[in-house]
Amino acid sequence: MGSFFKTCGDAESRWPRCPHEYTIRYRNAAGRQVEESGFSTSEKAKTRLAEIYQERKYNPHNQRRAERLQKYGPMQFHEYAAEWRKSQRALGPASLRHLDSLLENHLLPAFASRRMGTFDYKVVDGFIITMERNGVGLATQSNVFDKLRAILLDAHRLGLYDESPVEGIVPPQYDPKRAVIPSPQQLAGLRLAGDAVFRVVADLMSGCGLRNGEALAVNVNNIVANDVYRITEQVNQTTGAYAPLKHRKPGEYRDVPLPARTKHTIEWYADTYGTVDGYLLRHPRDLSKPMPTYHLQNQWQRLTPDGTFEIPEGMVLYGFRHFFASNCLTHNIPITDVAEWMGHRSIDVTFKIYRHLMPGSISRAAEVLNLDLAA
Repeated sequence: MGSFFKTCGDAESRWPRCPHEYTIRYRNAAGRQVEESGFSTSEKAKTRLAEIYQERKYNPHNQRRAERLQKYGPMQFHEYAAEWRKSQRALGPASLRHLDSLLENHLLPAFASRRMGTFDYKVVDGFIITMERNGVGLATQSNVFDKLRAILLDAHRLGLYDESPVEGIVPPQYDPKRAVIPSPQQLAGLRLAGDAVFRVVADLMSGCGLRNGEALAVNVNNIVANDVYRITEQVNQTTGAYAPLKHRKPGEYRDVPLPARTKHTIEWYADTYGTVDGYLLRHPRDLSKPMPTYHLQNQWQRLTPDGTFEIPEGMVLYGFRHFFASNCLTHNIPITDVAEWMGHRSIDVTFKIYRHLMPGSISRAAEVLNLDLAA
C-alpha cells in the first residue's frame, strides 16, 4: 500500500519524539513512485495512505486507466503505431501509402524501440530539432509531426500521460514557395501544345481549378448548368481507379464555375472522340479503365525540353491549377470561395499559397478606410 518515514536521519525508535515531519511513499495509478510530505504524526501519514488505497480500489476510472497504463506504457512505439494504423480506416489508398512512408522513413527510425510511457515534451521537441539539423524539408517536417502528434494524442486519450507530450510544442512551419503561374499568353500556347487529352485537362485545371486526378475523371453528365461543373470523383494515382474526392467522403462533391471556353472544350472532345458512360478520358488500350495518371506527366515531360513553348522557370503541371486561383483572386473573387472551389481542407492552405496574389496593399487599404472617416 505504501510506506511512511522521516528523512531527518534519526532512528525509527525516536520518530514519535522527533519534531520533523513524516513523508509517505506510494505508487500512483501509472505505477510511478510518488512522495508526499508534511504529516506531523504517523497517524496522519497512515490515514493519507489509506485514503490513496481506497481511491485506487473503488474508483473504476482510475482502475481502468491503471490497466491501460500497464498494457500500453511499456509497449514499444513500433507496436503501438502498428495498432494505431489499423484504426485509420477512413484514409484512402494514397493517404495510407503516404502514412507508411512517413512511418518507415522518419518516425520508426527515431522511435521504434522507445516505450510509449516515456514520451514527453522534451522528447518531441528534440525530434523536431533533429529533423531541422538533418535538413529534412519543411513540408516533410510538418507532415511527420502531424502523424507523431496524432499517435501521441491517441495515447494521451488512453491516459498514458498526465499532460500531452505535444502540449506547447511549436510545430514545424511549412511556408510553401510561391506558386509558379503561367501568363495568359503562355497558357494559350501550352494548352494546345499536347494532345487532345492534355488540352481537356489543361482547360479543366486552369478554368475550373480541378486537380490532375479530378480532371482525368471528367464526365459530360457533370455539367449541371451552362456555367456550373460538378466534381464528383477523381482518378486515384495509386490504384488507377475512380475514387472519392480528396478530403471528402464517398458521394460528396464540389460545384465549381464553368467558363464558356472550358465547357466548349468538354463538348468538343465528347463530340469528336465519344464517351463511355459520360466519361471522356479512357485508357488508350482498355476503354473499360480510366485514363492513367502517368499520361499527363509523360506529356509534360515531352513539352518541357522542347523549347517551342515558353514555360515559366519552375512551373510544373500543377501550374494550370495555380492559374485558376490567380485568375479568381486578381478579379476580386473572395478567397473563401476560391478555397471551396479548389477543395482545400482549410482556407489557411489557400491563404499561404496565394496570399501574394490578392489585390490591394496596406497603403491602398488606408486610402479606402479614410473615405468615410474624412466624410
